[in-house]
Amino acid sequence: MGKCVETKREKEKELVSQMIALYCKKQHGGRNGLCEECAKLDAYARMRSDKCPFMETKTFCSNCKVHCYKPDMREKIRKVMCFSGPRMIFSHPITAIRHVIESKKEKKRLEKENEN
Repeated sequence: MGKCVETKREKEKELVSQMIALYCKKQHGGRNGLCEECAKLDAYARMRSDKCPFMETKTFCSNCKVHCYKPDMREKIRKVMCFSGPRMIFSHPITAIRHVIESKKEKKRLEKENEN
């Protein structure tokens, strides 16, 4: 696996950890790290990213045809993403803008793919 894929994997893990940390701080009052529930979700999300066989070609898990999260963890990460996504512009603006740009590119790519 190339260095580019590993860099992408690390960025994805960093992003999901930032989103979980923001969620935990705002929803659970976490001040000095993550609560136990959020720490488990963070470890799980990072483990799933480490094992993702599609890292080279995918952009975001939400666009993936294979959902590898267990149903309960999938629901938890969905809540985190819905809550933290819009708030990332205030805590991590560059990351948030990059995510929006990548999402738009991926949406266009998928639309073209579906046309063919």
